[in-house]
Amino acid sequence: FDRLRYVEIKHGRICQLAFLGQIVTRAGLRLPGDISLDGTKFSDVGEGWAGSFQVPTDGALQILFFIGFLELFVMKDVTGENEFVGDFRNGFIDFGWDSFDEETKLKKRAVELN
Repeated sequence: FDRLRYVEIKHGRICQLAFLGQIVTRAGLRLPGDISLDGTKFSDVGEGWAGSFQVPTDGALQILFFIGFLELFVMKDVTGENEFVGDFRNGFIDFGWDSFDEETKLKKRAVELN
């Protein structure tokens, strides 16, 4: 069950980031400068699924390698200090989590799942 919960939480977080990216690009916010050395600007790339095919090959490979790096080295419990499945703080980032009581922690974890 823990493996399924881990995958559910991770995919949920990825979907949240994808949705946020969609909203930001549809609002017209783009990074300044060029996305590749051939002069293609970030603003030249469309939005959504069609825009992902407009990214130059080198840029797409960089994205793929970055995601692989995150998958293999960052988005996992490397210290063994996790309190629950999906806790990737690794003793580094807290954001006040340790100051919450148990009831608040359970409520916040339930909000992420629902």
